[in-house]
Amino acid sequence: MPDLFVYGTLRFPEVLDALLGRVPELSPARAEGWRAAALPGRVYPGLVAAPGTADGLLISGLGADEFALLHAYEDAEYEVVEIRLTDGRPALAYRWLHEALDEDWDPERFAAQVLDAYVPGCAAWRTEYHVR
Repeated sequence: MPDLFVYGTLRFPEVLDALLGRVPELSPARAEGWRAAALPGRVYPGLVAAPGTADGLLISGLGADEFALLHAYEDAEYEVVEIRLTDGRPALAYRWLHEALDEDWDPERFAAQVLDAYVPGCAAWRTEYHVR
């Protein structure tokens, strides 16, 4: 399976563990021509084409079932696109399909203010996903 560039909540090992039941291999990555935009009324970001560079992580070693779970989690508000990272590697990424704010999403603020409350919701979503 291709590697997945993550720039928002999926860059946090706690979120990945809650969703996947494990933390796959993660390595730093950057994508030029993109930014992780803050979204109106949401605690998570959306990847939008824009001048600049989006910082994130590259997830390697996902299985097909894990990709399917992450695709369901990201839902129809995103589409999977292939991007090229600043080091030339190709990767898949979730591109946001709707309105975004002019400001960038702040992962440090998310970690400090939202992450602890966000993770249990991810675990609950995974349980519901597996019940279907």
